[in-house]
This record gives sequence, structure tokens and C-alpha cells, in this order.
Amino acid sequence: MEGQDLAKLQQLCDANPRFRLLFEEHMLFEKQLAMLDQKSHLTPEEELERKKMQKLKLAGKDEMERIKRTWTQ
Repeated sequence: MEGQDLAKLQQLCDANPRFRLLFEEHMLFEKQLAMLDQKSHLTPEEELERKKMQKLKLAGKDEMERIKRTWTQ
């Protein structure tokens, strides 16, 4: 991310608590998914949790995009 993009992201996080929460969750899901992806084999429970995290991460990203669009208008 470029400096200008980071500044805009920080402004949005400061201005919108919901966006900040979604962003923090997004980053947490990314870290957890990366940890699961490092494993050579996932248990059925881990695979289910991975799919759940992916769906939650995507839903959060969609909501963040909606907030960004309304914030920049």
C-alpha cells in the first residue's frame, strides 16, 4: 500500500468505528488463515473453520468497500 492509501485508510478508521472493527477483524482472519495454510494437512474441523473464516473475511471486505464508497462521495 502506498503512503497516500495508508493515510486514507487511517482517516477512515479514525472516522468510522465500524470500519475500524471490520479492518481489524480482516487482519486477524488473514493471520489465522495464513497459519492454517502453513499446515500440510488440515483436520475436518480445521477445514471447516478455514472456510468459515474465508466467508467472514469476504463479507467484512464487502462491507468495508461499501463504507469506503459512501465515505468518499
